[in-house]
Amino acid sequence: MFRVCRAACRPGDNNRQQGSTNVSESTAAPAPLPDPINSPIAVIGLGYVGLPLAAEFGRVTDTVGFDINQTRIDELTQGHDRTRELDRAELAAASRLRFTSQAEDIAHCRIYIVTVPTPIDAHKRPDLTPLRRASEAVGRVLKRGDLVIYESTVYPGATEEDCVPILEACSGLRFNHDFYAGYSPERINPGDKEHRVTSIRKVTAGSTPETAEVVDALYRRIITAGTYQASSIRVAEAAKVIENTQRDVNIALINELAVLFDKLGIDTLEVLKAAETKWNFLPFRPGLVGGHCIGVDPYYLTHKAQQVGHHPEMILAGRRINDHMGEYVAARVAKLMTQRRIHMVGARILIMGLTFKENCPDVRNTHVVDIVEELADYNAEIAVYDPWVDPEEAEREYGITLLSGPQPGSFDAVIVAVGHREFRAMGAEGIRRLLRPKGVLFDIKAILPPSAVDGRL
Repeated sequence: MFRVCRAACRPGDNNRQQGSTNVSESTAAPAPLPDPINSPIAVIGLGYVGLPLAAEFGRVTDTVGFDINQTRIDELTQGHDRTRELDRAELAAASRLRFTSQAEDIAHCRIYIVTVPTPIDAHKRPDLTPLRRASEAVGRVLKRGDLVIYESTVYPGATEEDCVPILEACSGLRFNHDFYAGYSPERINPGDKEHRVTSIRKVTAGSTPETAEVVDALYRRIITAGTYQASSIRVAEAAKVIENTQRDVNIALINELAVLFDKLGIDTLEVLKAAETKWNFLPFRPGLVGGHCIGVDPYYLTHKAQQVGHHPEMILAGRRINDHMGEYVAARVAKLMTQRRIHMVGARILIMGLTFKENCPDVRNTHVVDIVEELADYNAEIAVYDPWVDPEEAEREYGITLLSGPQPGSFDAVIVAVGHREFRAMGAEGIRRLLRPKGVLFDIKAILPPSAVDGRL
């Protein structure tokens, strides 16, 4: 997460580098926009979104990757990416990219691209703290004629209503006169080696028609799939947030059907396979909906909807269904165990996978923890195994001590929560060897044959 431990800028603050221009000193003519071909670029935030973007720009132009996490900077400088999005060769190919945690090292840049997280708080409200802190940091080095582009997912209006005023206050510059803003929503899919930043079509937008052209030209340099220029920043913001909201609502429908079909004694996946023989049936699957996008973005849209007096019934209904699937899985497993006369109190249950998706080390907003917490309420002994996750991160973020490797014949139940390739390679026989006699095998991700498991979504 991006944090800047400084007081927020106030109107009139001007703590920028020498040579920047205060509002009272601005000339009558608007400042010229930066050259999208030759201008040095700073990418603010080097996570799953920022690093691949910085690496692509670092192949073609002078680029600085900025992050306040010095450990992250040290690792990247040594060619190691803990997110596993880029390997050493890919980092080395970005020959014009360098990394820093020092704000003065980005002061010479003309284009700033902000790629920090936009999470929700404990009450499921948008938490713009990382975005605001990043805006403060950029505002302190902003110069006349600079361009600031946001990629973080937000609700419509956030860039111009929440971020731009901070840039103005911290820089002493005037929006659309001394500096400009753009928006180009990220579409990174963590762990996906087929759909990469360059091969996913990019939506772009700018605060003026001229700015929009510069933003679009900038991204066209690296996006081989092409760009789509939206009519305004607000349109681009809205387009991004509904991409994941649409998926969330559709998955919620399938999750609700999975609950219904279970009560009817029908296999959900068999129903879906039959329905998919129609050409326009959408191939969604039931499951846990976590991560930093699908499980979060709808709350940004519902927040804005409620601000303008609209109650988004379908979106919130979908969120309620998806947010409770962990509890539902725990109840299903407990029922199966009880039917086999396995006492829940003291039972050993293994959960295979902690990340929010397969073949990815990302544990942000993972709903696997909902299963852990729910089963723990039965006073069962819960173990979690995930070869993709950093044990220190699991302990720090969720208080979960990961198993280094599960022992055969040790568990009363095994829940396959994530479809990692390592788990698929084990197969049903390998996973069943972990169970005690009468043990229950529940497959959330349907990676095993239906005949080999005792339950699945």
